[in-house]
Amino acid sequence: MSATRHQPVHIIGGGLAGSEAAWQLAQAGVPVVLHEMRPVRTTEAHQSDQLAELVCSNSFRSDDVNYNAVGLLHEEMRRLGSLILTAADANKVPAGGALAVDRDGFAQHVTAMLTEHELITLAREEIAGLPPAAWDQVIVATGPLTSPALTEAIVKLTGEENLAFFDAIAPIVHADSIDFDIAWHQSRYDKVGPGGTGKDYVNCPLDEEQFEAFIDALLTGDKTEFKEWEKSAPYFEGCLPIEVMAERGRETLRFGPMKPVGLTNPRTGTRAHAIVQLRQDNALGTLYNMVGFQTKLKYGAQQDIFRAIPGLGNAEFARLGGIHRNTFLNSPRLLDETLRLKAMPRLRFAGQVTGVEGYVESAATGLLAGRFAAAERLGADVTRPPETTAHGALLDHITGGAQADTFQPMNINFGLMPPLAEGALADIPRKKRKRERRKAVGVRALADLEAWQNAQRLAAA
Repeated sequence: MSATRHQPVHIIGGGLAGSEAAWQLAQAGVPVVLHEMRPVRTTEAHQSDQLAELVCSNSFRSDDVNYNAVGLLHEEMRRLGSLILTAADANKVPAGGALAVDRDGFAQHVTAMLTEHELITLAREEIAGLPPAAWDQVIVATGPLTSPALTEAIVKLTGEENLAFFDAIAPIVHADSIDFDIAWHQSRYDKVGPGGTGKDYVNCPLDEEQFEAFIDALLTGDKTEFKEWEKSAPYFEGCLPIEVMAERGRETLRFGPMKPVGLTNPRTGTRAHAIVQLRQDNALGTLYNMVGFQTKLKYGAQQDIFRAIPGLGNAEFARLGGIHRNTFLNSPRLLDETLRLKAMPRLRFAGQVTGVEGYVESAATGLLAGRFAAAERLGADVTRPPETTAHGALLDHITGGAQADTFQPMNINFGLMPPLAEGALADIPRKKRKRERRKAVGVRALADLEAWQNAQRLAAA
């Protein structure tokens, strides 16, 4: 790639969103300085200095482009040249219908691609407070663990208090410590996904008595105590600790992460009362994470309670669960339609700090922020993707579609996308319309995305 005379865009944060934004800018020919504070300053959740480190699950969720909104977002990102999806596809591990990755291989892939790009400079430093005034274009992609100094500066600048919630991390188990005389391999409904076989999850069955004892242990187990300033911060509903779910009702977990549907015990030919599932966490298949088992239990309580689960009696944990505080902006009130801070437009935000939830959604906002910043730097029109696309719908939600007074983190879902034209599915039997509606929305999204891309290419020509 030839040298450029453009001034660099500065990106603060080397997570999924910051990494994706850097890639999009550099691929457009715009130089980037990517500022990542690790390892100069560590966080409560990260364990390495790799870019795009996954600190919670290793799953990017469903890869079904036809009937799942996140699968549609995956496909749109692939078509837009996403570094994060390229790295995920190159480092995928079996996970039924989901796209899950070897977390170390994934982070190494992203780190290598960014550090080897001639237009990207990696600066290992913390940006404490607002970026220098000389930086005329900045993307703040500091994620849910934004440094206190920068958080305080943003709060003072906007006049709005950041909302806060807790994000809990699930334990990881060594595969060779699982008792396969009790547990078995099976994906729910035997579904085959990317790189999978239909037997991608480890299943540990509980009968009714074992389940009730498990719930009792969760409710009475020793839990992490929050500091005074943390006590008023709400949890995000999509990442509740299991003990919080149990507190909402003894059957809650059986309709959530411990639901037994679609799984049959090969030894009995029957369905268990409840199931604990573990999903492969690395390419070697030596580590498995406990699906949906985010927790604030103290380490000793975790080991005692989780080893009481059938099949995990001798479980050895590569990592126990944990909990950390996340922060995000009230984006519908604070950001403009291209993710710029209204109070200081030289600052653009991306990732979980904007109030999107999930790895893929965070990376998607980074992709958009990078493209918007590149167009601005190159003097081109800054155009948003159509709201009929997954990217456009997510962007619309966080920049004005959601109610500011009740704004909470949101995953991509078909409910964010405009309905089809009236009568579009008139020829489809009523019982099949819900499923076919999703597919039709996806077909429309990809067609509109292609039209948007073609218009951008023509404008750049």
